[in-house]
Amino acid sequence: MATEAPARPESHTAQRAVVRPGDRIFSLASLGAGILIVVILAGVALFLLAQSTDVIKASFEDPTQITGGKGFFAYVWPLILGTLVSAAIALLVATPFALGIALFTTHMAPRRLAPVLGYVIDLLAAIPSVVYGLWGLALAGHLTPAYQWLSSVLGWTGIFAPGADGVVSQTGRTILTASLVLSIMVLPIITSLVREVFLQTPRLQEEAALAMGATRWEMIRMAVLPHGKSGITSAVMLGLGRALGETMAVAMILSSGGLTLSLLVGGNQTIASEIAQNFPEAAGLRLSELISIGLVLFVITLLVNMGARAIVAKTSVKGS
Repeated sequence: MATEAPARPESHTAQRAVVRPGDRIFSLASLGAGILIVVILAGVALFLLAQSTDVIKASFEDPTQITGGKGFFAYVWPLILGTLVSAAIALLVATPFALGIALFTTHMAPRRLAPVLGYVIDLLAAIPSVVYGLWGLALAGHLTPAYQWLSSVLGWTGIFAPGADGVVSQTGRTILTASLVLSIMVLPIITSLVREVFLQTPRLQEEAALAMGATRWEMIRMAVLPHGKSGITSAVMLGLGRALGETMAVAMILSSGGLTLSLLVGGNQTIASEIAQNFPEAAGLRLSELISIGLVLFVITLLVNMGARAIVAKTSVKGS
């Protein structure tokens, strides 16, 4: 009777993955950078909150001490509204142009012309905010006739209504002018990111759509745009962050004013421009007010970024 050969004992020395020193150093450096970012954000939030305690106490004890004499909410609400309105208008104007420019440079422009156009668009991002502000001041005066026409045609909406005296701003330094300047400032950011997203579209999908008889626009609609949906959302949200925090250009264009529903009269300051215009001579409770509205802007930006991450994640899951 044949006897079976004894089974070999299993080796207890499991093979371990070789971790190179360079990989370990890179992993630790990446972890340290991530922790450092969280610590810096927490430090900024704690600093703003600590410096805002005087305004918080005054809001409960004596609201008349706050600028405007009606409490902190009444003071900060027009600034929040002006910030959100200007950023929203800037995105509404810039996003269609950014998508069109990105599509033209990636799928329609001649090979020699596309890099030149891309370079010119990227060059807009290198222009300082002060230059945009000066350009906005020069542009404001030329927009007054257009604002008067908008008031006469769409004044019934309230959005383009004239002021209490029945006329629109004679200087053109309105929230609409600031929004148009912001749209030019966020245009290169959105365009550059969207252009890179469109270039990542699989070539086989484009060729398959064209082989099925689709026109160039149908190919873009069926292959390019769906593939870049999450990237477009990310680019728009990044442009929104730039529009929310822009300071100098908006501060140079807008003049001080209160809450107005019309886009064609003075008023509707943004949070960033309010801080830039009043911080140098602020002291005491006024300084605490400006820091507290900076905390409000910090929270708004944080919420926008969190919402953007959620939207991008949801869009990526649907597209996959």
